[in-house]
Amino acid sequence: MAEVKQFRLPDVGEGLTEADIVTWRVKPGDKVTVNQVIVEIETAKSLVELPSPYEGVVSGLLVDEGQTVDVGTPIIEVDVAADAPAGLAGATGGAPSAERTPGGASPAASPDTAAVAGASPAEASTAGAGPGQVPAEHAAREPGIEGSPAPKIERQAVLVGYGVKLGTTTRRPRKRDRAGSGSGAGLASGQAVVPADPAGGNGAGALARPAAKPPVRKLAKDLGVDLGALTGTGPDGIITREDVHAAAAGPAEPAAPPPRIARPVAVGGEERVPIKGVRKHTAAAVTASAFTAPHVTEFLQIDMTETMHAVQRLRDLPEFEGLRVSPLLFVAKALLLAAARHPMINSSWDEEAKEIVVKHYVNLGIAAATGRGLLVPNIKNAHTLALPELAQALAALAATAREGKTQPADLAGGTITITNVGVFGVDAGTPILTPGEAAILAFGQVRDMPWVHEGALAVRQVTTLALSFDHRIVDGDLGSAVLRDVGAMLTDPALMIAWG
Repeated sequence: MAEVKQFRLPDVGEGLTEADIVTWRVKPGDKVTVNQVIVEIETAKSLVELPSPYEGVVSGLLVDEGQTVDVGTPIIEVDVAADAPAGLAGATGGAPSAERTPGGASPAASPDTAAVAGASPAEASTAGAGPGQVPAEHAAREPGIEGSPAPKIERQAVLVGYGVKLGTTTRRPRKRDRAGSGSGAGLASGQAVVPADPAGGNGAGALARPAAKPPVRKLAKDLGVDLGALTGTGPDGIITREDVHAAAAGPAEPAAPPPRIARPVAVGGEERVPIKGVRKHTAAAVTASAFTAPHVTEFLQIDMTETMHAVQRLRDLPEFEGLRVSPLLFVAKALLLAAARHPMINSSWDEEAKEIVVKHYVNLGIAAATGRGLLVPNIKNAHTLALPELAQALAALAATAREGKTQPADLAGGTITITNVGVFGVDAGTPILTPGEAAILAFGQVRDMPWVHEGALAVRQVTTLALSFDHRIVDGDLGSAVLRDVGAMLTDPALMIAWG
C-alpha cells in the first residue's frame, strides 16, 4: 500500500522566503535514500544542495526546473512504502526514460531532451558503496562500469543557474542518463548524451540536447516549439526567448513593397533577463544600504613598492609553500590591524534598539564577482589568524565562490569588507556598504607611476585606496585615521609588526 510523503522547500538560510529550482537530481521512479542529494536550488545568496529526508521511491516532482517557489511549498513526493519499479530504476537498454513534467506526469521523451550533467563524488556514492565505487542501483543503469571506479573528468564549463560557471574541479558524471542507453558514463560535465539509435546503432547523428535556460525551455514547451530544430543566437549558441518566439510565429509571409522607405532598425535586438536569485538580493541590499546609511568615501594614494617586495619574499618562505600570496593578503592584514586600533570602524547601527554595536571580533568580508552575481562571503574570526592562515582562508574563500559552492552561513555575519577593484584594472571607486556594516575598503590596481621618493622623482608601484563609511557611526576624523593607518602599513609593512 502506498504511503506518499511530501517534502516542502525548507528555509536553508536566514530569513529565506523563496528559491529557484535549478537541477533535479532524481526523477519519478528513482529510489532515494535518506540524505541523498535530490535537488539543487538557488537562493538569494547561494546554490544549495538539498538532501532527501525520506527513503523510498520518487512518485512525483511537483515543481519544474527554473521555477521560483516559496518556502513551505511541496516540491517532491516520495512513496516511503514502495520499492523502485524495475522498468524505471533498473533499465539498461531499450526505450529512453520518461521526461518529467509538472505534477509528475511522464510523457515519452524525445532524443533532443537527453542530457547529462556533472556531479560531485559525494553525490555519486551512497550507502553501501566504497570510496570511488558506483552503487549497485546506478551500475544497473550504466553497463560497463559495474565494480569499477567511475572515471574522473576535468570540468571545463558547467551551467549554473542561468549563466556559465568556469572551473577546474574534478567531478564524477552524474548518474542521470535520461537517454537510458548506458552510454553516458565518462562524459564531461555539460556535454550532451546522444541517445541510442532505435535501429541498434551507436547513436551517431542523433540530436544532442540544445543549450537553453530552463525558462526558455518552458516557453518552447508552452508554444509547441522544437528546440532541437533551432539555432541559438545568444552567447555561445544559447537559444533565447526571441529565438523561440520567432520560431512560434512561423515563416514570414511575403509582404508587398512598402509605399515609402522604411526607417532603419537597430541590429541586435533585446534580451530580457529575469531579476532573481543573487541579482535580486544584491539589488535589494545595495538599494537599502545606499538609502539608509549616509555614505562618505575618502581616497588615499600610496606607494606600495615595499609591500610588493614583501609579497615576493613571502612566496619564497616554506610557511607559504603552495599558497597564493598576493597584495590582497597585506591589505587584509592592514585592515584587521586598523580595526583593532579603531574598534568603532568595525561596528553596526541598531535602529530598533537605538544603539551602536561595536564588535570586538572581525568577520572579514571579501567581495567576489561570480557568474551568478556579486557575493560577499566572509572569513570568520579573521583577526585571530596568522598570516599563512589568512592566506589560506582567502584562497579557500575565492575558490568556493568561483565554484558556486558558497553556503548561506559563509555570507552571514560579516563585520567589515574589502572589495578588490584592482583586479579589473580600475584605480578606485565609491563602494556601497554591505548592509549592517560601517565600512568597506576598495583596493585599486597597483601600477608604475612617477613618485617623489626620498627627495627624488622615481618610478614606484602606486595604488589608490577608497574607504566608504556610515557617517552615522564614523565621523570624518575616525574614517581618515583608519584609512591613514592602512596606507601607512602598506607603505611600510614593518609597521604591521610594530602595531600587531
